[in-house]
Amino acid sequence: MEINFLAFLAAALSTLLVGFVWYHPKVFGTIWMKESGMTEDKMKGSNMPVIFGMAVFYAFLIAIVLQFLVIHQWGALGMIGGDPTLAKPSYANFMADYGTAFRTFKHGMLHGFMAGLFLALPIVGTNALFERRSWKYTLISGGFWIVCFVLMGGIICAWE
Repeated sequence: MEINFLAFLAAALSTLLVGFVWYHPKVFGTIWMKESGMTEDKMKGSNMPVIFGMAVFYAFLIAIVLQFLVIHQWGALGMIGGDPTLAKPSYANFMADYGTAFRTFKHGMLHGFMAGLFLALPIVGTNALFERRSWKYTLISGGFWIVCFVLMGGIICAWE
């Protein structure tokens, strides 16, 4: 199996698209600004190209990890030590039979959802607790990452 950096980039960029919708004032943007203590003045004084660039970089790192959660075949590769040239013939036969099994957008979305719900939301929630943020903030920010993981998981799993 080869790593698909183009799929990672597409998945990372998808978070910007979700963010543009999710944090729009007519969706959750106004509530998020209130709950996070963000103001228009604070936003005007920021370096948005750096912020968006770093956001894509962080999303790219997330995409790298998501591939191992949404593509089952990485588990088979891991079981043989990561080097298919050293594997027994049974590995090649297994991959010939099941190498593309469950490599669909829908399946990736399922695993992305589980990763978002059981990984991203608890991280956001824990930070929100210690930062004394509201439940609204937790649900808006955690929900954003769940939706992003769903979309990213679908992209990464389906793009061979």
